[in-house]
Amino acid sequence: MPAMETPGATPEATTALQVRALPGLKEIGAQVWDACATSSETLGAGDETHNPFLSHAFLSALEDSGCASRKAGWLPLHVVLEREGRTLGLVPCYLKNHSQGEYVFDHGWADAYERAGGSYYPKLQVSVPFTPVTGPRFLIAPGEDPDTVTAGLIAGLRALRAQTEASSIHVTFMREAEWERAGAAGFLKRTDQQFHWVNAGYATFDDFLDSLAARKRKVIRRERRDALGPGITIEHLTGADITEAHWDAFFAFYTDTGARKWGSPYLNRRFFSLLSERMAGRVLLIMARREGRYIAGAINLIGDAALYGRNWGCIEDHPFLHFEVCYYQAIDFAIARGLRRVEAGAQGEHKLARGYRPVLMHSAHDIADPGLRRAVADYLRRERAHVDALVGEFETLTPFKRTC
Repeated sequence: MPAMETPGATPEATTALQVRALPGLKEIGAQVWDACATSSETLGAGDETHNPFLSHAFLSALEDSGCASRKAGWLPLHVVLEREGRTLGLVPCYLKNHSQGEYVFDHGWADAYERAGGSYYPKLQVSVPFTPVTGPRFLIAPGEDPDTVTAGLIAGLRALRAQTEASSIHVTFMREAEWERAGAAGFLKRTDQQFHWVNAGYATFDDFLDSLAARKRKVIRRERRDALGPGITIEHLTGADITEAHWDAFFAFYTDTGARKWGSPYLNRRFFSLLSERMAGRVLLIMARREGRYIAGAINLIGDAALYGRNWGCIEDHPFLHFEVCYYQAIDFAIARGLRRVEAGAQGEHKLARGYRPVLMHSAHDIADPGLRRAVADYLRRERAHVDALVGEFETLTPFKRTC
């Protein structure tokens, strides 16, 4: 990509400003990438000081395993803003020819545009592949001005959109402050919702249960008892305790469940080995065993403030085992580690009854075609109002004791 000026910057500051698109994480050092991903300029006022999904280790494991690749429809084109060879900011970006593995659905937009004679694909996707977890999307080098660097990165994304003849730019699961900056830069603003468990300073799981209405408390105790009734035991594995045999077992669960849910699972076996090799200390496997063999499991990643539940699978069906492995055991771990919340993935209104609360998600979309842009903008205005109302309704359905 050619050198370009950053909107709003002084002429002196822009004379050596350049934007490049990198065809993979191998093109940039882990130290440089991670410094941007964990800087106070990137994280702002958030409570998470290390989002494991934005680490060079996680993203490179996706690429090196082939999960995020041209063949998979996730061609890496990471945008880098530089001045005189020094990195000022980064964006994890992919050129895509489909809308799979994103969790912010735009299939309807694509279908409508194609029917009108347009070409929706390729598009640029700014996100962590296959990961519906909020985190920074505009990664700012330490000491740099977030507004200036974000403006430069957005200009770079728009130049890349023109260069690749992409229809649009989609920045998903972004932090709210970034969402506001993107909106001010002309992106269309979208919201959605998830369910997160919030740690109100609980010392034990029973402390959490004491915050619930009596009837809901009894239901959860019964579910936990029944889940482990058939001689099932639970193991928490992290770091060096995770072996290739554990990954073999987990991958069997993951592929079986993935095949039944969405056809072809997104992650391959090599990815899990690379993940363990590069960041095992950030991985938590919660595994269920019965009669000497593993029958179910869930993978989580450990942040400094949150536990992120990702994938689950099983080869035996037992009542409430999914809730125990994915939700209750995650809460147990978060309390023991002093983590502030558990983010258990996308969708799932059933999480409400297990003490998870509704939380807004944010994404921003920049669409080149004026006609499609107008139609999407009108849709998003109505959708935001609907999501706001839905979150308010969900909050009334939580199992916590009422204070009035």
